[in-house]
Amino acid sequence: MAKRVLLAEDEPNIVESLTFLLERAGFDVAVETDGRKALDKALADTPDVLILDVMLPEIDGYEILRQLRADRRADRLPVLMLTAKGQREDRDTALECGADLFITKPFANSEIVAAVEKLSDGRPA
Repeated sequence: MAKRVLLAEDEPNIVESLTFLLERAGFDVAVETDGRKALDKALADTPDVLILDVMLPEIDGYEILRQLRADRRADRLPVLMLTAKGQREDRDTALECGADLFITKPFANSEIVAAVEKLSDGRPA
């Protein structure tokens, strides 16, 4: 059975490319473009990995991550934070909120696939 990835991203080009890449690598990909819906979906039907953008409508990625880590249903969900915000402060905030990995845009396709494979296998970040 394919591992399930929830992609919380609102940029259509990134959604399209990551969906293609991850499905080609054998993952089942679901997409939410709104922060509130992404949080609700992650809690209702916890995926194997969450790829989470920081800048989302309704609720930002940091707040989603805080709420996931505070909820027993998803407190151990592997999260890859993917963002254009690449300052040290952004990385520190993501890690403090509980992100397992932090990758900045633009990214290498192979880097994303390798990170999702690693997280979905339960290997440490």
